[in-house]
Order: sequence, then C-alpha cells, then structure tokens
Amino acid sequence: MISQSPDTSPEAEKVQIELIRKSSVARRISIVRSLSQTVIYLSRRAIKRTKPFLSERELDIAFVANHYGEELAERLRLYL
Repeated sequence: MISQSPDTSPEAEKVQIELIRKSSVARRISIVRSLSQTVIYLSRRAIKRTKPFLSERELDIAFVANHYGEELAERLRLYL
C-alpha cells in the first residue's frame, strides 16, 4: 500500500484506515460533515482577519470568490 500522508507512519495509517472501514456509514458521514464545517469556519475566519471591514454579506461573497471563483461570486452579488 502506498502511503497517502507523508507525515504519518505507514503503520499508523493502516490503523486509521481500518478504523474508518469499521465505522458505520453514519459515523463516516458525521466525520466528513464535521471536517467540512471546520474548514469553512477557518476559511471564513482567515478572510475576516485579512479584511475585517467586510459585512457578513461581503464575507459570504468573498468566501464564494475564493473557493468557487469570481464568476460565481459575481452571480451571487447580483442575486443578493
């Protein structure tokens, strides 16, 4: 098996993969959902730190621009 993570030992990675395989579908979905929420929160926080003057709406648009592109962000601006 080729290691997927350069900072994790192959033995530890095997244990992690086995734990994931043994988890229920509901548990795996819960983990992915939690990770997604964390990434979104950290991204929005980083934008807010670099541009503290943005309103919540402007922050939403900046988030979309960063992650989905300016074209979609412009469409969101027009929609809102």
